[in-house]
Amino acid sequence: MNDIEAFISEHPNGSFTQSEAWERVKCHFTHETLSIHDKNGTINGAARIHIRRVPLLGGTVFYAPRGYVCDFHDAAAVRRLTEKAVHLARAYRACMLKIDPMIESDDSQAIQNLIDAGFTYAAEKNGYDTVQCRNNYVLDIKGKTEDAIFSAFHRKYRYNIRLALRHGLRCVPCGPDMLDAFYDLSKETARRDGFSLRSRQYFKRMYRELGDACRLFVCFHGDRPLSAALLVTYAKKSCYVYGASSSSHRELMPNYLMQWEMIRYAIAMKSDLYDFQGIPYYWDITHPNYGVYRFKKGFGGRVVDYAGEFDLVFSPAKRAVLNKGLALLGHKPL
Repeated sequence: MNDIEAFISEHPNGSFTQSEAWERVKCHFTHETLSIHDKNGTINGAARIHIRRVPLLGGTVFYAPRGYVCDFHDAAAVRRLTEKAVHLARAYRACMLKIDPMIESDDSQAIQNLIDAGFTYAAEKNGYDTVQCRNNYVLDIKGKTEDAIFSAFHRKYRYNIRLALRHGLRCVPCGPDMLDAFYDLSKETARRDGFSLRSRQYFKRMYRELGDACRLFVCFHGDRPLSAALLVTYAKKSCYVYGASSSSHRELMPNYLMQWEMIRYAIAMKSDLYDFQGIPYYWDITHPNYGVYRFKKGFGGRVVDYAGEFDLVFSPAKRAVLNKGLALLGHKPL
């Protein structure tokens, strides 16, 4: 493991989307890595930039998913990373850099340091307007036992997990031979819930490139898979990234058992946090997505509202042209 990878993987603001392996998952982009050092020569900031070429624009767009990785209360570190991004932008004729760091919406100092460094804060963007969801549901598991965590679940959830076990369900980590079953369940889930789905090859590449950091959990009734999920453990966080379930035998509660087994795995891996990931529109009980939040909140965690997106615009004219083209294609603006 190189020094930058070690820094990101150990930093409180580290994310698997800033890892070296994630660059290989996102192989259709070009990638560059920025880093800064303190006066002792120790790395104190980094960012992995995904670079998308836009031929008709005659340039590129930069995106650092969940980047930067640094102490955002250190204004000098934020400024120095931004200066490096500006320098890199000249080489790639980039029109903008978008970041969506792991800072919370009430962290006024971190937000101001990014604004002072030249970023525009898109505070109004919510729901599906952002690349990464601003609202996650997380469970703090650092130093806690399985019994303590389980006892904090809603009593109905404890009942459902026990019900699944009484009916003989088992949820176990599986190898790549079960990825096709996961994909079939994902197609069924996408049809049922009305969302778009990544390709089979994408999931296989993700599983392969993330290596030991990625685990495929499958919940079986006999030999039949009823639910499955990809869990990524990195930087002391275990993240429930993708999940799928059958429309059959939902009364056996496979999703409850699956979450519990993944939480147990996260505890065994000594993660500090189990991240259920996005809960878009969790505040709106009338929204179709409210059920996602309703399911996750029974596990006794908490809502994290991230600050959202920050844009560093290098060429306002090129960005305007790009957004006009995206609008014509029916895509959201950058």
